[in-house]
Amino acid sequence: MKYKRILRGLAGVAATIAFLTSMIAAAFFLTAFIYERTGYYPPAVLIQIINALLGIFIAFLILFAIGAFFASKRVALQMGMFGPIIAAMERIAQGDFNVRLDDNIQDNGVVHTLVKSVNTMALELNQMESMRQEFISTVSHEIQSPLTSIRGFARALQNDQLNPAERLHYLNIIETESMRLSKLSDNLLELAALDAQNRKFEPQPYRLDKQIRNVVLACEPQWMEKALEMDVSLEEVAITADEDLLNQVWINLIHNSIKFTPHGGRICMELCRQDGNIVFRLTDTGIGIAEEDQAHVFERFFKADKSRERAKGGSGLGLAIAHKIIDMHHGTIGVASTQAVGTTFSVSLPLE
Repeated sequence: MKYKRILRGLAGVAATIAFLTSMIAAAFFLTAFIYERTGYYPPAVLIQIINALLGIFIAFLILFAIGAFFASKRVALQMGMFGPIIAAMERIAQGDFNVRLDDNIQDNGVVHTLVKSVNTMALELNQMESMRQEFISTVSHEIQSPLTSIRGFARALQNDQLNPAERLHYLNIIETESMRLSKLSDNLLELAALDAQNRKFEPQPYRLDKQIRNVVLACEPQWMEKALEMDVSLEEVAITADEDLLNQVWINLIHNSIKFTPHGGRICMELCRQDGNIVFRLTDTGIGIAEEDQAHVFERFFKADKSRERAKGGSGLGLAIAHKIIDMHHGTIGVASTQAVGTTFSVSLPLE
């Protein structure tokens, strides 16, 4: 290998000398032609110097021309490769996210990486656009429904033939639908603040068992009205977390259990330390959730039973907010349920 490198080096030197010699020879013939035409013959030393400099200059021009030629070819080739990528980026900028480039190219370098990146970006943007459109459609539907009820019953109230009982019934419906709109607006603002991280996250140490017990006591009128049996077992646990945010989680979970547990049912709550985490379990004897729906209960606006949920005034955002808050605390929330038997929600939060 060493001798081959030496031979290649010697061959390169020989080729360079030969090239320069030929250029100087060409310069010699060129200057000789000029001298013959002009009749002016400089001293021999000056002629040699002129021929050498002119030969080097001619060599430089030839090398420069060859380099420019191949450079233009390379740029043209690169532009041919990057052309489809640039066109795809322009289409994406105009809102066309269905762009896909052929990634079966014979290139494992920069071009192949760019093609894969553009395809990935277009796919993710397309998914985000679909989610945005679905979100707008769902919000519009959720807002339109109570507005239709309010408008219809407000028109009905204009009838002078209504008796006081009917009038009060219609007014109660209008008030309920207005409260539903207000709750929907509050939940949307809360989700937007959590998504944009505009909501202040202020963890501080406090007693988690006391917080959950206070929520249970605050809900006493609801579970007493349905004669529900409340089995509460809360281990004394201190946590460092955002107290206001976690309070929303417990309110949502407990309200849902009360809402979907029939009269005379049972709700069990347990709070304990387990494997370095704080675990909260809420089990009820409610209507349950279908197996195919359990994977979607934390999605925004998802309702396992839309007709039943609408009658109970839900918006399908409470569990999505709870999931987001638990994520912010680096915890997990899950559900297990059997229809007509009951549902268990489990929340796990890091102890430290």
